Parts: sequence; C-alpha cells; structure tokens
Amino acid sequence: MSSDDYVKRSIADQVDRALVLEIIMDEYGTVLKRLIYSYVNDWNAASDLTQDTFITVYEKLESFQQRSSFKTWIFTIAINKSKDYLKSWHYRNMVMNENFFFLKKAREKDPEASFLERDEHQELLKTIESLTVKYREVFLLHYYQDLSLAEISETLNIPLSTVKTRLYRGQEKVKKLLSASGRGEQHG
Repeated sequence: MSSDDYVKRSIADQVDRALVLEIIMDEYGTVLKRLIYSYVNDWNAASDLTQDTFITVYEKLESFQQRSSFKTWIFTIAINKSKDYLKSWHYRNMVMNENFFFLKKAREKDPEASFLERDEHQELLKTIESLTVKYREVFLLHYYQDLSLAEISETLNIPLSTVKTRLYRGQEKVKKLLSASGRGEQHG
C-alpha cells in the first residue's frame, strides 16, 4: 500500500491525527522543503514554510475531500504558502537588501575564482531558477517532483493545455539560456 493510500485510509478511519501528521511529515518533509525552496531560494524560509504547511495540513486534515491524491493536495498547500511568502513585504524587502549585498560582493571577486565555483549542475539549477515562476514551477514539479502533467494541472489549478505549454516554453527557455552560456550541448 502506498503512503498516499495509507494516509487516505487513516483519515477515513479517523485514526489519531497526530499519528497521521507524523506519517505525513516522514513521507513528505524533505520533498516539500525542496519544493518550497525551489520557489523561495532560501533554506531558512523553506524550513519555516514547510512547518507552516504541516500546520495547515494538520488543521485541515478532515477537510481533505480525497478527490485528488494526497500528494497533490499537500503540494498545492505548499505552493500557495510559497507564493504568499513571495508576495509578502518581508520577502521583497529582504530581496532588495540581498541584491545590493551580492552586487557589492560580485565586484570584489576575480573572474577566475567565479569560473572555478561553477559546475554543470549548478549552471542548470541557476538557469531553471532564472525562469519566471510560472515556467519554473511546472518544470520543477515535472522533472524534480515526478508529477504527471495531469497532477500538475490539478496541483496548480490550471488547464492541462496550459501545463503542456508552460513546460514546453520552459524547456525552450532553458535550452536557449544554456546555449547562450555555451553549455547547451552538454545538457541536451
């Protein structure tokens, strides 16, 4: 029995909510934190938002209608928390301050040291992170979270055709950006 099925059955059988939450945290903790990080690019914020997601799941456990997979439901909550965070004043203020700090640090680094710090994986992740959220979220949910296009459609509450379009356009943007950096041939 999959963990998704176990969680659904536990909810239906009215098993202890704290036990169900513990199972959910064990099963989805790392995956959710990575998903949230893909939006906010800050591990501390991702940790806080992951905890906030689990609190919301705990509070709304009985309201889970089981019309979708549990994974889709919990991903939707995490994505909404991430997007709310990105819209917050705290985040926008922090980003302005960090951008100023990194611009100053970038001037201090010599080109050779910057080149040595890169590797192919980091280049790809940076390229993906540079996409706008609407392309990045579809790309990451499909390739890094292994969600089907239908599950992404359900999670983001957008039509399947929109998911397909965003995934295709995201792939094209990644290819173009990697080609421009001279790495496109290596990533295929």
